[in-house]
Amino acid sequence: MGAIDSSLSDRVNQIVASEFELDAQSIRPDADLYNDLGLDSLDAIDLVVALERAFGFKVEEGAVRKIRTVGQLHDFVASRVL
Repeated sequence: MGAIDSSLSDRVNQIVASEFELDAQSIRPDADLYNDLGLDSLDAIDLVVALERAFGFKVEEGAVRKIRTVGQLHDFVASRVL
């Protein structure tokens, strides 16, 4: 990961940790959002809102359903902002 990617992934991690009151150490690229971090479908909606607010982009309906891991979430955000 480059410097931009690293800072972007750190920001995404901070949002996830803050939004769901998670330990930052548990937010690894291979962590499953649902099985490892305990998010559910309502949390996914909250996550979309938090990301839209933080990064200023709109998430198309259903796009987040394909995202299972923190690493996939990083890639998704990067594809919208970089």
